Amino acid sequence: MSPEFKVTPWEVSGEVDYDVLVERFGTNRIDEALRERMASYGAEHTLLKRNVFYSHRDMNWLLDLYDKGKPFFLYTGRGPSGDTHLGHLMPWIFAKHLQDVFGATIYFQLTDDEKYLFRSDLELEDTRSMAYQNALDFLALGFDPERTRIILDTENIHRLYPLALKVSKRVTFSTAKAVFGFDNSNNIGSIFYTSIQAAPCFIESEMKGENIPCLIPCGIDQDPHFRVARDVAPVLGYYKPALIHNKMFPGLEGGDKMSSSSPETTIYTTDSPKAVKRKVGKAFTGGRVSAEEQRAEGGNPEVCAVFKYKFFLFEEDDAKLDELVSRCRSGDILCGECKADLSAKIIDFLTEHQRRRGEAEAFIGDVTLDGFDW
Repeated sequence: MSPEFKVTPWEVSGEVDYDVLVERFGTNRIDEALRERMASYGAEHTLLKRNVFYSHRDMNWLLDLYDKGKPFFLYTGRGPSGDTHLGHLMPWIFAKHLQDVFGATIYFQLTDDEKYLFRSDLELEDTRSMAYQNALDFLALGFDPERTRIILDTENIHRLYPLALKVSKRVTFSTAKAVFGFDNSNNIGSIFYTSIQAAPCFIESEMKGENIPCLIPCGIDQDPHFRVARDVAPVLGYYKPALIHNKMFPGLEGGDKMSSSSPETTIYTTDSPKAVKRKVGKAFTGGRVSAEEQRAEGGNPEVCAVFKYKFFLFEEDDAKLDELVSRCRSGDILCGECKADLSAKIIDFLTEHQRRRGEAEAFIGDVTLDGFDW
């Protein structure tokens, strides 16, 4: 990986070049033909139209099977290491769209084991508790309870372990080192872990006794795990999982990825209106040093975190977004106005989300694999 940026399942740093990443990971760009094809099944999602979901593996193959009457299931997840933030929600929002359009069952894996293995500051009790909170945020987005299954790795390991064993037998330590950069300092649990994350790719096939295609909407930083899963799938007699990748959700400081390690530049789903206003008020913008200078010379929306938030999640109307760009560049609008508008939009979203999050507590036990009692 270039010294300018780093992308792994556990770390994203530097200014990510997403075109370079496609080449290095060996994925395929989503072109206009694929966007149009996906839009033919239902309304085109803003995240797809704006190229936030921009890369894939085997989407055309998956849709070919679907057109022939072969349904697929969805699989995504979360490594529970803290509170849920807006960046975590983004691929889940798109997964909800896919469930609605294709009527697919979704498996949501909470990898409490992974975070315990890779984070020296967390105990299993911590990651388990965080998993519950993260699951509430997932369900609050409105997934169909009849077609949603939540997996907690340490609780549902009896479902995962036979599949993980099959995967692990076909993955050499040499491969794990090449893909993940492991060395002699890594604990042996972390080396085995990718087999656990691969297991849900094949869980529906195993349960139903026939090959069922799997589609994984996820951040492109998670692709290495599924490259391993795809390599071993044919050997095990399963379909290779298809993937559709999103770019990282930006942080308020102007970086490429919102990070829980910088809480003042991160919007959490549990934030109060006061906290949202404070954080957005400190956001990095493309504005000038003074209002007078901005009126005269205009701002730069391309580098502005406030604009990026609207582009990704908080302004679905393309015409309004284009108007905002024009007004910013002409100096017709100041950063304070944009910040106030974004704060209001986020607060409205979180108010409704928090209400639905509370409702999810009543039925979370009904959607966990094996009826797990949280």
